Amino acid sequence: MTSPDVKTDTEDSGPGGYAAARLRLLTEKARSGPPRRTALARLTDDWLAGLWAAAGAPPGTALVAVGGYGRGELSPRSDLDLLLLHDGSADAGAVAALADRLWYPVWDLGLALDHSVRTAAEARSTAGEDLKVQLGLLDARPVAGDTGLAAALRTTVLADWRNQATRRLPELHALCRERAERSGELQYLLEPDLKEARGGLRDAQALRAVAASWLADAPREGLDDARRRLLDARDALHLATGRATDRLALQEQDAVAAELGLLDADTLLREVYEAARTVSYASDVTWREVNRVLRARSARPRLRSLLGRSGATKPPVERTPLAEGVVEMDGEVVLALSARPERDPVLPLRAAAAAAQAGLPLSLHAVRRLAAAAKPLPVPWPAEAREELVTLLGAGEPTVPVWEALEAEGLVTRLLPDWERVRCRPQRNPVHTWTVDRHLVETAVRAASLTRRVHRPDLLLVAALLHDIGKGWPGDHSVAGETIARDMATRVGFDRADVAVIATVVRHHLLLVETATRRDLDDPATVQSVAAAVGTLGALELLHALTEADALATGPAAWSTWRASLVADLVKRVAGVLAGEELPDPEAAAPSAEQERLAIEALRTGEPVLALHTEPVVPDGSGDPEPVGVELLVALPERPGVLPAVAGVLALHRLTVRAADLRAIALPRELGDGDGPVLVLDWRVAAEYGSLPEAHRLRADLARALDGSLDVPARLAERDAAYPRRRGVQAPPPRVTVAAADSRLATVLEVRAQDAPGLLHRIGRALEGAEVRVRSAHVSTLGANAVDTLYVTRPDGSLLAPEEAAGLAKTLEEALR
Repeated sequence: MTSPDVKTDTEDSGPGGYAAARLRLLTEKARSGPPRRTALARLTDDWLAGLWAAAGAPPGTALVAVGGYGRGELSPRSDLDLLLLHDGSADAGAVAALADRLWYPVWDLGLALDHSVRTAAEARSTAGEDLKVQLGLLDARPVAGDTGLAAALRTTVLADWRNQATRRLPELHALCRERAERSGELQYLLEPDLKEARGGLRDAQALRAVAASWLADAPREGLDDARRRLLDARDALHLATGRATDRLALQEQDAVAAELGLLDADTLLREVYEAARTVSYASDVTWREVNRVLRARSARPRLRSLLGRSGATKPPVERTPLAEGVVEMDGEVVLALSARPERDPVLPLRAAAAAAQAGLPLSLHAVRRLAAAAKPLPVPWPAEAREELVTLLGAGEPTVPVWEALEAEGLVTRLLPDWERVRCRPQRNPVHTWTVDRHLVETAVRAASLTRRVHRPDLLLVAALLHDIGKGWPGDHSVAGETIARDMATRVGFDRADVAVIATVVRHHLLLVETATRRDLDDPATVQSVAAAVGTLGALELLHALTEADALATGPAAWSTWRASLVADLVKRVAGVLAGEELPDPEAAAPSAEQERLAIEALRTGEPVLALHTEPVVPDGSGDPEPVGVELLVALPERPGVLPAVAGVLALHRLTVRAADLRAIALPRELGDGDGPVLVLDWRVAAEYGSLPEAHRLRADLARALDGSLDVPARLAERDAAYPRRRGVQAPPPRVTVAAADSRLATVLEVRAQDAPGLLHRIGRALEGAEVRVRSAHVSTLGANAVDTLYVTRPDGSLLAPEEAAGLAKTLEEALR
């Protein structure tokens, strides 16, 4: 029978009629979401029922839809999960022939088919052995044939599921954990798998299975809507790509957003993240309840035995006080019987802080009661509320699940309204692991371990929570964040002086790491500009700790021992200026003994001279030294092309350049046979992988590069061609700007480009052609993005005029394109 809401021409059960009706349905813009999925399932039911009727099925057989098709949720490119069920009475050849008459038309249309042929006993046995099969059969639905046979199987499978729940649910939980480990968390991935990632459609299906066991149930509020949004996104992904894919790739996101009628890809990701967050939180609560019930069931026989022998009554549930109005019960934090949230506006923060400090979850019932009944906090907050917030943030890792519980019920945005702007906001920079809001919480978690390094831990923790709050607004997020952080800190109840410190730290939270990795720390202007921005030693101390916490919370590529050492060096210099110390004049600095020795040798031989040194540094001043890189000293008589030659040779030997300083040393004639100044290049490098090359090989290749016998650009091009890059999102073009560094020593250029082997070599060649001298270079790489800062002068050492600098920047940008 044809579904009344789908006009088809499938009465002859032919594939052409079904295909045409299917295409019309999928291109019908007026119908999408659940109505389209249901209509597609009914259309497919009708077609398969027609095939069944035409096939002359023997008695005692049934065609059964399982899995997503069984639930009536067909996406445009979904598999058809079908079971040909029989009672064993029909001839095996007849059953096989029936299967062929059903499966081949499906394959002929190019539809994906997951099929099996089993008796009810075989299906039940397979389900007992294979958890995934059992989960699919929980949604079994008859399509054609003996409906009683199909209904009996579903009833039996459901009964088995409930009877075996104490064994099967732990297996299902383990399966969910393994999948999450493999596929990541959907709510934080830039290219999430809508089905397999944690918080995706598989987890939503698992929650249905838990509910079917009658052992526990998932929180229902918002769960159906979250599942619908994930299915809608998958439908749009199938239509936009024309493929059966569940991965929301970057290059597909704009098309998927348009298919869903959303503003842009960020809006799409935010909707997907919010849905995944709802599913993830429901999963956490549900599995916690499952484990609690299973523990109680395993303890019950022992308890009965003890009570039976002693004649005692059932012991009362133990409630351990944690804070005023807050107790621990059965491994969760709940409200005390005497708690009155409608009269106690601090109770939500007090309960959250107590839970985080105890390392326990907030119970679902407690959070919902607080959300429904808690009295709003006055503005500004009382001191107790501010202290409880700081206590919550200072608990470290346990802060995260407690914060998520508050967010799930809308308590965070009620306490801090500006939080809504960053909630579930994606970060397009692949260096970032988290969404903006989770990154802020993670930064506070990291800062909690650094509170012993600062005099005001409370200001550090709150600044950590607010440092990227401006990312929800247009423009520079540091500038916008300063204003918002000032308002939020005032709301939380800090006094005017503390509010000013928090605002300053938020405004300049990127200052230390960007300056340390992109500027010449020997230039007095660099240190003085940071000191002027920070203002006080207290703010500098907080910025130093926040810089580390922010980087650690960003992702593994954002922090390293090398970066830590550069930041620590900058902080030490700035602290000296703030304490009234004079900065040394870099022009008056004499070369080191080793630099002078190498220069003399280079002048005597007329050839490059090299020295390699591993640099051990301990950023926190304790423990065993960690190698942060290698210092490479190169001395050779001054000549054109030195910078690109050395940079190119280092790239050929797979050495990553972190910094380079170039200086000319004039030696007395009596110290060598040569004449003229000697260039000494002080490089900081690290091996991309493997061990460092031997110095004599570097020296030989450098000599060949300088005399022209080694074609560095050609060798780099050959290596690049041998390892073609995977196609992906087109990188933006390079950009070169003149930085406002106020340096008296050199003009400062900033090059932002896609990181690639030999980038500094290409920059050096372009600068060599522009007839400028490079005083130093500083390389900062995050993910695929490189920021190279170059200190350049005219050949005579003077600064470039503004128009010269602008022209040089344009020339360099064109060369790098």
